[in-house]
Order: sequence, then structure tokens, then C-alpha cells
Amino acid sequence: MQNEQDQDVKLLEVNKATKSRLKRSGWIVLIVAILVVVAGVILRSRQSQLVNQWTQEQAIPVVRVIASQQGSLNHTLVLPGNLQPYIDAPILARVDGYLLRWYHDIGARVKAGELLADIDTPELDHQLDQARADLVSAVAKQNLAEVTAKRWKNLLATDSVSQQDSDEKSANLEARKADVDASKANVGRIQAFEQFKRVVAPFDGVVTARKTDVGALISAGKGTELFNVASIDPLRLYVPVPQSYSNQIKVGVKATLTVPEHTDREFTALLTRTSGSISSGSGTLLVELSVNNKDGLLTPGSYAEVKFDLPENASIQRVPASALILRSAGVQLAVVQSDNHIKLKKVELGRDFGVEVEVLSGIEPTDRIVDSPPDSLEDGDLVKVSNNSTASKAEAEKSGTPPAQAGKKP
Repeated sequence: MQNEQDQDVKLLEVNKATKSRLKRSGWIVLIVAILVVVAGVILRSRQSQLVNQWTQEQAIPVVRVIASQQGSLNHTLVLPGNLQPYIDAPILARVDGYLLRWYHDIGARVKAGELLADIDTPELDHQLDQARADLVSAVAKQNLAEVTAKRWKNLLATDSVSQQDSDEKSANLEARKADVDASKANVGRIQAFEQFKRVVAPFDGVVTARKTDVGALISAGKGTELFNVASIDPLRLYVPVPQSYSNQIKVGVKATLTVPEHTDREFTALLTRTSGSISSGSGTLLVELSVNNKDGLLTPGSYAEVKFDLPENASIQRVPASALILRSAGVQLAVVQSDNHIKLKKVELGRDFGVEVEVLSGIEPTDRIVDSPPDSLEDGDLVKVSNNSTASKAEAEKSGTPPAQAGKKP
């Protein structure tokens, strides 16, 4: 009996120990499970953060930056020009009539005062004859009035006539003298017009147009143009200069020009004057140059290619045309700042060389310029600089940093 009780006690103790072990094992399993879940959540969250970070990094555009190149210190500005006569005058008729004959055709070189044409003016000739006859009549009346005035003055001395009658005769004499003066002036006026029957060249030059022929009716009142004469030595050369170069083009500057018909020759021109204002329509300054044309090789009205040797201008930079951003705000360049954020700078362009363009203002020589920027690039965007960037390599060489690390943030 005692043995059975001892066995029961031992069995209870064993059961208690077993339950205690099972309970501890359950707690351990629960704790392990919780740890596994927590570790899984942490790992999943870390992986999500890494994915997000990778996605954000991939969204940052990688750009290639370059450094601007300094423009040529002494460079040539090539502009179109137009040659014009130094003097260009249309020759019009001053009298009515018919063209009797002409003496020079287009291309003829004439001297000042040389006869170009004769005009037959029968009506004017008759007016002159009438004016001369009127003058003779006026002189005769003056002589008669003079004799009468003297006679009446003598009669007045003997009280044969009244003072009133004598004064009237004297006044009549003065009126006749005025008529003579008027007749002389009329004759002189018509004689002056008679000189215009001879059409002459006003200066040395070339006849560039003949717009009449023998027998043509000449009407002075309608402004009939008979000839056109141009002075072609020297010639005037007009060139529109862009506003950005207007401060470098001064009176006294020399230039060279070529024309299509003489490509193997260069002609020298001297800048004599400027318009002094920028055209609001074209944004250019009109300048005038004088060109010697003694040999007559240059033709008025011709197109010319004009070259100016400009002075030193170290402020001009050159960048590839592929770096330009053309938007509604104007021409811009994307510059990478020290914090790798984009700054869009508006620039003023100069000459276009095709692959490269001149930048007159808007950037600094130390700027890191984005080459071939993406269309979506905006001001303030974060970018990554490519390791093969020209500007990054230049900075690396200056700082001693290996090229592979140039352009990276510390």
C-alpha cells in the first residue's frame, strides 16, 4: 500500500516536471516564432527601402558635363554688304517738248557738264520771242513816258500846266520803268529755261539708265525721268552689324571684301560713318564704308562679303551647339552647381560655327555645362555627373583626385 502511494507521488512529480518542460518549450517556440516574424518584417522593410533607394537613384539623370572653350582672341567677323554708288541721281526734264536726240546710252562714262540729250521746245521758243517783243514794247513806252514827263516838267516851270498834271506824267514814267524791269525779268526767266533744252551730266559718272528715245514727248510737270547717272568711284558699302558687335566697329576700322564675280581678289574698305542707332526691326547697326573703285571692277548694287578683323575679346566663350536648350524663355544652358543641382542660365549667342556657337554673355569660364541635356531637365533638378565628363576630368587634374572619383559627392 505504501509502495503504491510512493509510486503515485513519483508519477505526479514526473507529470509536473513534464508539464513544466512542455510549458518552457512552448514559450521558447513562441519567442522564436515572434523573433522570426520580427526579423522577416525588418528584412522586408529593409529590402523595400533598398528598392526605393535604388529606384530613386535610377530616376536621377546621369549627365555629361563639359567646360566652355575660350573664343578666338583675334577673330574675323564676316557679314553681308551691299555696294551702292557714291552719288546716284535721276536726270529729269525741266522743260516741255520732244526729245530731239540723245548722245549717251547705258554704260557710258560721262564728265560733269557733258551733253546727254537735246530737247526740242517750240512752245518755249515762242514764249521767248513774245517776251522779247514785250520788252521792246515796254522800252518804247518808257521812252515816251520819259519825254512826256520832261515836257510837262518844263511847262510847269512856266505855269502852263498844273502841278497835278506834271506829277501824273512823272508817276507814269516810273510805272513804265517798272514794266521794263518786269519784261527783262520775264525774258531772263525764259532764257534760263532755254538752257534746260540741253540735258547735261551733273557730275562725273556712268549712265546707268536711259528711259527715253528720239521723238518722245517730254512733260516736265509729270517728272519724266530721262537718264540715271551714278558716281562709282568711290563706292559706298553698307553693312548691317549685329548689336553684340556694334561696340567693336568704330569709324576708321578697315575691312576687306570679296564679290562673287571676282572671287580671286580682295578689296579694301574704310569705315567712314555709322547710323548711330540700332534698328528695332533687325537688331543691327548700319555702317557705311568707302571703297576705292578706280579700276571699275566693282558694280553698284552688288552683294559683297565683308570681313572685319575684330580686336581681342577674351570674354567670349564657345560651347557645342548640342548643349543649347531652346525654349520659350529663350536660349539657355544647363549648368551643374557644386551640390549637383541644375541651374538654367539664359545666354546671348554670337556667331554660329555649325558644331560650336559663341556665347557672348550668361556663363562663366568655370561653369560645368551639361552637354546634350534631356528634354525634361528643369531648374533645380538633381543630377549625377558622368565619370567621362570633360569638366570633371579637368577638375580632377587640378585637385589631384583620381578621374574615377571626379564629379562624385563626398
